[in-house]
Amino acid sequence: MSSNYTIAFAGMPALLDEQEHVMENFTFERYPDSFKRYCNKHKATLKAVEDGYLQVIDKEQFLTNMAEELANSAEKRIAEEEKKNAKEKLAANLNMCLVIYTLPAVLEMNKAPANLFSKKILEAWKAHFPKTNLKASTFKQINSGFKRKFCYITTAVCRTFGKPDDCYELNLFRNYRDHYLMEQENGEAIVYEYYDLAPTIVKHIDQRKDAKEIYRNIWDTYLSPCLGMIERGENEACKDLYISMVRDMQKKYFFEKQ
Repeated sequence: MSSNYTIAFAGMPALLDEQEHVMENFTFERYPDSFKRYCNKHKATLKAVEDGYLQVIDKEQFLTNMAEELANSAEKRIAEEEKKNAKEKLAANLNMCLVIYTLPAVLEMNKAPANLFSKKILEAWKAHFPKTNLKASTFKQINSGFKRKFCYITTAVCRTFGKPDDCYELNLFRNYRDHYLMEQENGEAIVYEYYDLAPTIVKHIDQRKDAKEIYRNIWDTYLSPCLGMIERGENEACKDLYISMVRDMQKKYFFEKQ
């Protein structure tokens, strides 16, 4: 067994250590620096993956083994938690760590191993956590679209009204997300669930002929009332309606056939 294999394999679990601070650092101001620190911290592990990939004969199996160890270590961590709430919070944070740190860092590697390794990681993660539906994005993609990342549905609605990305409504919802919702006890879990579900919901709505009508209904039923609640300082009521919107949209549009 080569030293690169040993170093890479041993370093897989630590790639998820950032989960402890994942949400507090995932802001427009903090994310670039925190991602840079992450890459520097795990430079030896990622370099061992690159070099090991070039050395081994069965390159696909090499990356499969690494991806399996990464996912397996996450599953073990969750299993060690005794309380259900703790398990759910840890699972959400591990998913977020994978999406905003580990996979983007992998995609910073040389193209050949980067693309295949990210694919293997997602396959292994899906096998261990069947309910997840994660996708790989580069740091550049995440950072450039940061302001829109957690406002998929609201952005889609505002787009149908011809509103720009920096319109009053979107900025108010982003401010609510960052300065109220994220500070609540279950705020991180709520935001993560939205992050996991909303892109698929929007994709399915956009494929429908009555998409504009659906978005207008979402505005009238959920977003406009939420906007008024935020303006009046009724933040908890807005949170409840926000959750209802995601639940209702999931039932109606998440599982639609393409």
